[in-house]
Amino acid sequence: MAYQFKLAEKLLILNERGQGVLIRMNHIKKVCTDSKRRPSYFTEKSMESSVKYINRKFPNIDIRGGSQHLSSVQKQKSAVLEGLHSYYESFIDVMEFRDHVYELLNTIDACQCYFDIAVNFDLTKNYLDLIVTYASVIYMLSRIDDKKAIVGMYNCAFEFCNGNSDPSFPRLGQMFIEYDHPWKKLSEEFGPHTKSVTGALLSLRMVYPRRNLSADQWRSAQLLSLLASPAAMLSPTCCDTMACEYLSMEVMERWILIGFLLCHSSLNANADSQNLWKMALRNGLYLTVIRDEILNIHKLSEDFFDSLKGYSKRIPDIKECKEYVIINCGALRREKRNFLRNALKELTKVLEDEPALLGPKALFVFMALSFSRDEVLWLVRHAENIPKTKTPEDYADSQMAELLYYMEKLRTLLAQHRYVIQRYHLQYLSQYDALALNDTIQGMYVCPEEESVLMSSFVSTLSALSLKHLDAGEEFDLKPFRLDWLRLQVYTSAGKAALALKDYPDLAKVMNMAQFHTRMMDNVNELLCETADLSILCLFERESAFTTVYRVIVQMANYNQSTHEIARPTDLLAGIQAYVTSLHSLSCYINIDVTRLVKNVLLQQTQPLDSYGTQTITTLYTNWFLEGLLRQASSALIVHCPTTQCFVNQNTENEQSFHAEEYADICGLRSLAELIGPYGLKFLNENLMWHIISQVGELKKLVSDNMDVLVQMRANFENPEAMSDLQKKLTGCENVLKRMTIIGVILSFRSMVQEALAEIMDRHCPFLTRPIKCLKDFIYPEGDIKVTLGVYEMASAAGLPCEIDPTLVSAIANMQTDNSSIEEEFKITCLLLVYIAVSLPTLCLDPNSFYRREHGGHQNNIHCLATAVNHLAAAMFTVQRKNIQTQLQEFLKVASSILLQLGQNVERMEIKNRDSVYLILHMIVEQSPFLSQDMLEMCFPYVLLRNAYREVHKTFIHTMG
Repeated sequence: MAYQFKLAEKLLILNERGQGVLIRMNHIKKVCTDSKRRPSYFTEKSMESSVKYINRKFPNIDIRGGSQHLSSVQKQKSAVLEGLHSYYESFIDVMEFRDHVYELLNTIDACQCYFDIAVNFDLTKNYLDLIVTYASVIYMLSRIDDKKAIVGMYNCAFEFCNGNSDPSFPRLGQMFIEYDHPWKKLSEEFGPHTKSVTGALLSLRMVYPRRNLSADQWRSAQLLSLLASPAAMLSPTCCDTMACEYLSMEVMERWILIGFLLCHSSLNANADSQNLWKMALRNGLYLTVIRDEILNIHKLSEDFFDSLKGYSKRIPDIKECKEYVIINCGALRREKRNFLRNALKELTKVLEDEPALLGPKALFVFMALSFSRDEVLWLVRHAENIPKTKTPEDYADSQMAELLYYMEKLRTLLAQHRYVIQRYHLQYLSQYDALALNDTIQGMYVCPEEESVLMSSFVSTLSALSLKHLDAGEEFDLKPFRLDWLRLQVYTSAGKAALALKDYPDLAKVMNMAQFHTRMMDNVNELLCETADLSILCLFERESAFTTVYRVIVQMANYNQSTHEIARPTDLLAGIQAYVTSLHSLSCYINIDVTRLVKNVLLQQTQPLDSYGTQTITTLYTNWFLEGLLRQASSALIVHCPTTQCFVNQNTENEQSFHAEEYADICGLRSLAELIGPYGLKFLNENLMWHIISQVGELKKLVSDNMDVLVQMRANFENPEAMSDLQKKLTGCENVLKRMTIIGVILSFRSMVQEALAEIMDRHCPFLTRPIKCLKDFIYPEGDIKVTLGVYEMASAAGLPCEIDPTLVSAIANMQTDNSSIEEEFKITCLLLVYIAVSLPTLCLDPNSFYRREHGGHQNNIHCLATAVNHLAAAMFTVQRKNIQTQLQEFLKVASSILLQLGQNVERMEIKNRDSVYLILHMIVEQSPFLSQDMLEMCFPYVLLRNAYREVHKTFIHTMG
């Protein structure tokens, strides 16, 4: 009986046809809800009366009795027919699709077909797919509010043109009326099919729970790990239910939840049905109908069962499942994604190293892709409709890009090593599957003629496969093999079949395994569409795409203001690059300019605030470096290391919350420059300057408080006795050095940032930076200061170092000075340098003023004083239009004189770190473009510096030894 009905062919054709109809219903719905795309006949003022009349009278529209309402339709009848023809034909296609589904489902019931996903996988899958597709088509039809107006107006125009109604209109009208309440009508239709549908769904009892495991259970089972069993690494991965292993969880949940909506009587009659239904209800709030159209399944189920008698007990079940989802599902899914990220990373690394494993372990790849796709799409569905929960962060994944990246890597590996996969599976099919199938057939007691012909063709097809065909470059086409296997499933699953497939599980196992192997020969791309297609991500509006990309990038930063935690710039850059790579792979499916989209998002990230007024990664990193890193560096908990060009943590009893070298080293700052660019770093520098200027303001107050003493010191610095007396009157020495050290730390960090920017700029646009560098080299501070600063400002924006920092000059020039004259400001600056110079001996009292050779600096960051003195003096004297070199020479004389007096002091406390402090003088000269070693030797003997370096290095050797 099953032979003559061609059930296999009809199932395949109707499933494909149904998808096409479903896509068109979705398109019509979107067009009709978009004011810009909606047919003009429903927006024109002249048509308003006609539309209201048609909706009111539908489907019994009398064009003669309503001529006064339909005059506009009559005037534009030809245009209406042409404009609405495609919509009308699409609705007719729905009606015809429904008729064919009715017929096929009734035939399947008459044949008493047996369904088991583990035995006749293709038959069961196609049967359940058809049911869900049909229900989805009817549901989408009900969502089109203008459907009656479209069909009614088209029929009126047709009747005006032809004198009679369109032949299909009465049935169309009746169908629209019947499906005003789609789920109620569908459940009535499926009453007679409840036994078949329930049987197919209950066959998922073993598969669905086995797949619906937590991340901890996956971890315990070492899921997807090739390294878990090294001895079995070369063994082929196979099982009794090959195709079930990569069957989408989302697909199964659609089958279960929509299937039991249509055949709800099974929920009251069968405990297994109820358990399976509850398990699916606990796995999420939304189901995908088509593309970005979703069902709120709990709300729909509750409303539907509330309207039925005898289903009051199901309402508490639904509410309990919904509550469970809201409380637990976000965290459970987050853990699954975390597990899959690591599992896919490991799998990718192993397969990249040993691509030959793609043969025996191909199933692992498709399982990994399917599991990952399920988690990605679950998050997309729920992130767009976040439920009311205490943990909304569970619905945002800043590391999603990494998962997408490894999915794309696995797809690439399959494409790159296609020959390896084909060669392995060709030999498997011809040398194992063919023999195993032949042995299975030989052991069968009953084998009718039709089934015998099919099975003999299976063996001959597999046995005929040869490496010669593969090496000759021939394309394989094993679709007829798979179609015949579906036919055989139909023939052997009918109620009165002479050969019942369920009685021969070994045959089902061998054939299901062989079918997977044939797909590895000619059908990998289609299998990738089933397991790894993420094109739905690109079905959102471009604005949504922009918002999504923006949100992902900001979330990747992982900034926590309360704990001062943030992602490392190198990690964030790598994550964004992986995410962009994944987006580029999606651009193959839709017409969206990924490059422009990402550039627009990243360009906004270089500004302090985005177009919505929210903080960008520029602001987040600026805040973190100021509050997290530099604040601790100011307290010497973090040390600047000139030798390695980074900041490092001090060894203290209190554990630091982060490792400074992971953020503020060469790689980290280069990544920061890549991320926020020149604009973002300009904002960072402006904030650094604000902190420097606040310290300068406090330094000026200290100078004013000690003005008289400093004036005398400036005049008597070569008189030790006078200086000794004045030193006792001077206050705030430690304070002034502390503030200058803070300025030095900030400027040292800025210098590192500028260097990173210069490298990035030179890499990306050398044609721009090199002319700027050339121009800068021709400028000297002694020239026109306005021209000089203009060129320096341009050079500084490109990250190039300048003898005078233009940003610091601008910040100092804008300081509030209480209307003091330039001469008064000049005097304060000169006295500030004297203040710094005469305070240097106090550094010897600090045990942390020790120079560490491995760092190239002092333990308490006082080596940054050199940077502070040089930059601050150059900027302040530039603003005051004074000679920088002359004033720095005076500072050098005062500082040398004061430090030389340390040699005459025999008190051990004051000379303990004397050698380390001497080195600061050398650093100032070494870093200054205005001072030279000759100038230093004129006032400070070189032998003292040499001895100082020898002493600190000797101490270093003893310490290391």
